[in-house]
Amino acid sequence: MPLLTISELKKAAREHSPQEAMIHAQIERITRKEASNGKPFQEAIFRDATESMTLRAWADSAAFESCSQANPGEFVMIEGQFSHSAAFGLDAKNWEMIPLSDDSVDLLLEGSADRIALLDRSYNVITEVVASLCDPRLKALCNRFLSQHGARFRRAAAARGNHHARRGGLLEHTSRMMESALALCTVYPELHRDLLIAGVLFHDTGKLWETCPPERGFGIESEPRGELLGHLSIGIELVNTLWRDLPKDEWQVLAPASEDVRLHLLHLVASHHGQLEFGSPVLPKTPEAALLHFVDNIDARMEMFLAAYATAGASHKGQHEWVRPLGVAPVTPLAPFLEEIQLSQEIPQEAPDLLL
Repeated sequence: MPLLTISELKKAAREHSPQEAMIHAQIERITRKEASNGKPFQEAIFRDATESMTLRAWADSAAFESCSQANPGEFVMIEGQFSHSAAFGLDAKNWEMIPLSDDSVDLLLEGSADRIALLDRSYNVITEVVASLCDPRLKALCNRFLSQHGARFRRAAAARGNHHARRGGLLEHTSRMMESALALCTVYPELHRDLLIAGVLFHDTGKLWETCPPERGFGIESEPRGELLGHLSIGIELVNTLWRDLPKDEWQVLAPASEDVRLHLLHLVASHHGQLEFGSPVLPKTPEAALLHFVDNIDARMEMFLAAYATAGASHKGQHEWVRPLGVAPVTPLAPFLEEIQLSQEIPQEAPDLLL
């Protein structure tokens, strides 16, 4: 019986249903409910480093008793026969749940070798770009953030749903945005490169308190600060707090003035949602602010497309299931052009003159 991640299980169940598998995950929530006929069942939500899944345990199953005794936050191994249906999504029959050993919990939190490599690469991209900044004020601000909050930054999620909604998701999202911003700076050399890079780094830093799992967990939890203020307000507060401790006296002769640099960076954080109805208190009013908004949106949308292709089966016409934030049912993209196809495979043998 293979050990799969939740993301791998969902894909396997779509392609080969039923699918026997084992899952290592953390319990996010268990709720006792009743069906329309009065039959009780437990609804359990599990989460790992990839995503979450919901399973139901009926009163006549072994899993029902296990769910009754389990608590949110506990790590478990789940074994069963999993299937997928259009009506209910992922479902399981005869599934069982037992506590996970401490060694297995450590491995689960650490993630797969591929996952570790991805997050290490993402963090290295960010630190290398920050090291390349020329403005000493923005460079010092970014380094102070990474020094003080790097561990929390590495585990924060970028959202509760829609895109990069997983432990380490914010790190992935930020590094991709940074690479995109650098590429666009070569097209538009008029942009203030250092300001834009700092804006990318800080734009979602409020999510360290809005969508950040605990040190030993996957649940995307929020602190009162995140619930009451939201990540834009927290991001602005964070920039100001870090800026307050910088050695500004050493930079009095620098141009542009330090106060202007601070205000323009705050504008990027405040306006990055792009529209008032999406939560930005102000619209983007500089080229850097506009580009930050679009790069943010591009990476979020690319992630949603890729997630749809990875987890959702396609019809015979290549159409996938509806993705609400995208507002479309994605279609399988065109395969890459292959230059290595042999002419003999493409051209009928009886028509050699076509080569002339």
